[in-house]
Amino acid sequence: MPERVIKQNLLYPELSYKIIGILFEVNNTLGPGLKEKHYEKGVEIALCDNKINYISQCPYLIRFKGKIIGRYYMDFVVENKIVIELKRSDYFSLRNIQQLSGYLKATGLKLGLLVSFTLSG
Repeated sequence: MPERVIKQNLLYPELSYKIIGILFEVNNTLGPGLKEKHYEKGVEIALCDNKINYISQCPYLIRFKGKIIGRYYMDFVVENKIVIELKRSDYFSLRNIQQLSGYLKATGLKLGLLVSFTLSG
């Protein structure tokens, strides 16, 4: 299948590819076993270096009948288009997937990246 056809089916292909490249750079540079906050800082530095707009620990209020009933803190919202949720784990749990799905539902954004930085090499 030609690359042009594949890219037409993706949301935000250029931005997505840049972000994925950044995530691999952070993972390859820092390696396994660090705390999640260290990977988060690495991603933040790399996003800045690549001049990509983002909000880290982005708050989003959950409302019911005009009243705030809770809030989410998403690891990153990039270009007001893509949610990035970082995990420090060797696998994703159903809870991780549901968490990201909840973020997308609450914000109305269409694309989320669930990212795992492994515990061991």
